[in-house]
Amino acid sequence: MKSIAVIILTFNEERHIVRALQSVTPIAQEIFIVDSFSTDRTIEFARKNGAKVVQHAFVTQSQQFQWALDNLRISAPWVMRLDADEVIEPELAAEICQELPALSEDVVGVNLRRKHIFLGRWIRHGGRYPLILLRIWRQGRGRVEARWMDEHMIVEGGRTITLKGNFQDHNLGDLSAFTEKHNRYATREAIEVLRQRWKFVGRDTGLSHTGTSMQASAKRLLKERVYNRLPFAVSCTTYFLWRYFFQLGFLDGIQGLLYHFLQGYWYRFLVGAKVVEYERALAGLKTREEKLRALSALTGFNLQGQGRTDCRQPGTPAGIAFAPVVVSDDHNS
Repeated sequence: MKSIAVIILTFNEERHIVRALQSVTPIAQEIFIVDSFSTDRTIEFARKNGAKVVQHAFVTQSQQFQWALDNLRISAPWVMRLDADEVIEPELAAEICQELPALSEDVVGVNLRRKHIFLGRWIRHGGRYPLILLRIWRQGRGRVEARWMDEHMIVEGGRTITLKGNFQDHNLGDLSAFTEKHNRYATREAIEVLRQRWKFVGRDTGLSHTGTSMQASAKRLLKERVYNRLPFAVSCTTYFLWRYFFQLGFLDGIQGLLYHFLQGYWYRFLVGAKVVEYERALAGLKTREEKLRALSALTGFNLQGQGRTDCRQPGTPAGIAFAPVVVSDDHNS
């Protein structure tokens, strides 16, 4: 019996969305697309493949997904989070159909194993497989961390289990798309580092081995307690060497060299460089309001209002207000 509501956030994902939808059709009772006003054929393809589509102005990934949880009319007892460039493998789909109905009531979350495909190759080494992430939870038991980057799902009121099957993170973009995306990610992560460093936000204690996967909880603790406290040139260099040599990333071939260097060194270096840039620009500012105002001007994000300074995602039609905008899909509503 299909018992899962799948939620996918989209913005100009016509290249990926059909593949993602087809991969969850065998397990989904209902599929929701929360779109950030795409300008390509994402919505058309989603509707043709049976998804219910709503549109909502984008702020951050975490806020967009939490808005979906708070506002979508979900009838399925379980909820799944999937990115548009991710794919549920058939073996995992079969395992979900078999295992989910038999779970005891104290199980409120299900971790899945993600494998990363880069330039057509499965990246098996460098600590990249398996990445164990909480992606399925009982309706009403899950929430998303309020972070600008690297947000995780958290469940409360029970325990989690981990299935054996895999899902793929398989973006079909080229290296230009990869570096452009990670440049945007670096800005968001630098913002998050400074928010934590300046103690503008408290640490979300829900990210624990009981609230999400043990792997995700341990990685976050190591990142905040050790990695972010080292000089960034030291931390990112050490991290890359650890991944590429000690965790055998070199066995992933030329694609592995490109991936581990770009994602494990260049990206981490870029985050650190942006943190230095922003801290130097804000030197001398004393109050929280002054720092947030200046950081908003530097990054293009309205940190005081928790949105973009123009209240829309790049590519979103001008004039869309920051207040939530919902457009029902008449075909599926």
